Amino acid sequence: MEDVFRFADHLGPEKIVHIHVPGVGLKAIVVIDNLSCGPAIGGVRMAVDVTLEECVRLARAMTLKNAAAGLAHGGGKSVIKGDPGMPLAEKQRIIRAFACAIRDLAGYIPGPDMGTNESCMAWVHDEIGRAVGLPEELGGIPLDEIGATGFGLAASIEAARPYVSFDLRAARVAIQGFGAVGQHAARFLAEKGAILVAAADSSATVYDPNGLDIAALIAHKHAGQPLASCAAGEKRDVDAIIDVDCEIWIPSARPDVLRANNVARLRTKLVAQGANIPATAEAEARLHARGILVLPDFIANAGGVICAAVEYHGGTEAAALAAIGEKIARNTRTVLERAARTGVLPRAAAVALAEQRVQNASRHRRWG
Repeated sequence: MEDVFRFADHLGPEKIVHIHVPGVGLKAIVVIDNLSCGPAIGGVRMAVDVTLEECVRLARAMTLKNAAAGLAHGGGKSVIKGDPGMPLAEKQRIIRAFACAIRDLAGYIPGPDMGTNESCMAWVHDEIGRAVGLPEELGGIPLDEIGATGFGLAASIEAARPYVSFDLRAARVAIQGFGAVGQHAARFLAEKGAILVAAADSSATVYDPNGLDIAALIAHKHAGQPLASCAAGEKRDVDAIIDVDCEIWIPSARPDVLRANNVARLRTKLVAQGANIPATAEAEARLHARGILVLPDFIANAGGVICAAVEYHGGTEAAALAAIGEKIARNTRTVLERAARTGVLPRAAAVALAEQRVQNASRHRRWG
């Protein structure tokens, strides 16, 4: 038990549930971090190397993200140990077993995350009647199709313009993790005049200082092909994305890609965190010391959960996009103004903002 309690602090976690269904091959963890603001919304992540610590950290990120966005929802997260590329029938069996296992965790509303998608949420909803990120035909808002998180990232970057020394038009962009978030971030930033010069997935980094054809790269990925096999640009090692000269660097893959042992290689002016917890605390401190602005994950990448909350409460796609643009731009400005005024890192300012909202909400709870 000591290993679990080492994660506890003044906010949570309120509940940690380990799930094992041997006959199906299901191994999962659910962390409900904090319910002060309402039932927790948080994605279901599937990967072969997920851990309890990762789940706890991601659940806390969701508490802060939902509170900072002003949503009536707390934070939670779940992880399923497994290869997301497994045969579809096996994946459906595991996801449905997971749904049945969380039936009585009424305070947790699952959504899609890395390794899961709208179809997975449809299976969950079919079993227990609650999920967000559903297919459109089941009343969902297709957040990956409309690019909710990427749209929010672009809004956050634009709101940060007074705090950086470059114009968004012709700004060079490098994206680590060219999945749904990275693809849409590239697309929305290009509409504002930025230029994608590098993108990386798990196979390679693709680089072209004159700009990459975003539509062609997206089509290549949608065809199920890795960037290593695309026709565009110069191919480099996966890790080479860190070394690309750019104004905007977007991590949109796994946690802790920026660490003390590699962050000095980063040559950018702004890091917009498309992934959750993509940098260690030491890495962020070193970036700040170098004058590189970091837009914290739970502020900049909240588009997906804002969309999910709008969907959960019966809103429309148009309402979701309007809420994403308004909330993320406002919160980015608030956090950067506070950081500049107090001399703290943007993350510290963002955490203070979110924690104050959680504490205010907890006063209305019986056990607050």
